[in-house]
Amino acid sequence: MNVLVVGGGGREHAICWALRKSPRVDKLYCAPGNGGIAQLAECVDIKATDIDGIAGFAKNNPVDFVMVAPDDPLALGLVDALEDNGIRAFGPRRNAAVIEASKVFSKSLMKKYGIPTAGYEVFTELQEAEAYIREKGAPIVVKADGLALGKGVVVAQDVETAIEAVRSMMLDKKFGDSGLSVVIEECMTGPEVTVLAFTDGRTIVPMLSSQDHKRALDNDEGPNTGGMGAFCPSPNYTPDIADACMKTIFLPTIDAMKKEGRTFKGVIYFGLMLTPKGPRVVEYNARFGDPETQPILSMLETDLLDIFEAVVDERLSDIDIKWRPGAACCIVMASGGYPGSYEKGCEISGLDAVPADITVFHAGTTLKNGTYYTSGGRVLGVTAVAGSLPAAVKHAYEGVGRISFKNAHYRTDIGRK
Repeated sequence: MNVLVVGGGGREHAICWALRKSPRVDKLYCAPGNGGIAQLAECVDIKATDIDGIAGFAKNNPVDFVMVAPDDPLALGLVDALEDNGIRAFGPRRNAAVIEASKVFSKSLMKKYGIPTAGYEVFTELQEAEAYIREKGAPIVVKADGLALGKGVVVAQDVETAIEAVRSMMLDKKFGDSGLSVVIEECMTGPEVTVLAFTDGRTIVPMLSSQDHKRALDNDEGPNTGGMGAFCPSPNYTPDIADACMKTIFLPTIDAMKKEGRTFKGVIYFGLMLTPKGPRVVEYNARFGDPETQPILSMLETDLLDIFEAVVDERLSDIDIKWRPGAACCIVMASGGYPGSYEKGCEISGLDAVPADITVFHAGTTLKNGTYYTSGGRVLGVTAVAGSLPAAVKHAYEGVGRISFKNAHYRTDIGRK
């Protein structure tokens, strides 16, 4: 089977890496891909958000199946366009991807169907938002309504920071139209856990739990990023909590989307807070998370293409999804300055010195004349699997220690809290 993966980051490298292990995959394409993905797939120079370009390529080339990984093309309706052209595609259609594309929609859905989440209000007027913040005080959370590369959330520890966040979103349009509406919600407390799940709209199968590290600096300090590292499974996610989440969050969410006429098929991401009152939803995403995908797929034993097809064909209940024992950890090596401005085109050295049992997923790299160079904020995801979480963390950092590039930045406390 010939498969096209849409996207070009570390998540997509991990997906291509997992698909390459399937004996059923003959030809693998990736659009647009990156330097590391080019070792596994034929990279096609089409932007992930070029809906007509991707659909046209899939229609005019021997492509049997398309996996759409990033949030933007899902929100823009790429799966709809592919299916309208008779091409089998993995991922939610546009009317279901709205669960991530609009925080106003997702919060309203949770309120309507009694799915536990933080208390909130929605604002489209700056002065009303500021007045609400002053009334409620801090800590308080400010979220841009739309997609913002995982950076549209500010957990403000004081009123001034919250007001500054609202102004940057609504007045300065830091995130464009994504900040025309903002959600302001109570600040929940407790450990955060991510649970990704496969669903065909009827059956939902959670993957291993994981924990992401969003802040740029050690000790969860600095600005929010797309993610500086992740590990799985989470020690905080006990079987009892998993049962509670299935009953109060996972199944109710899939049922709610179906009742709304927005049947969700693909991967749904549950960002959870394990509060003293029980698990609550922090956010939904409509796709694999990045960098959580890197350690999670490193633990997957079942053929990923088999799972993808079962989801598309609505027979997920027929698949027995199996996972390796132990734990996995991914350390993100980023360009200095990320998530702000950063230099590109820095030569990467030491990749050939990384132990063979460590997988280096490329997020922002280009390959020129046999040499890799940086081309993004997040550059590499150094991922290790071991019998325990401490061992996986230790081994991943051993891999990081072999790699260097100018102004390389990474957190030194991933998985150690």
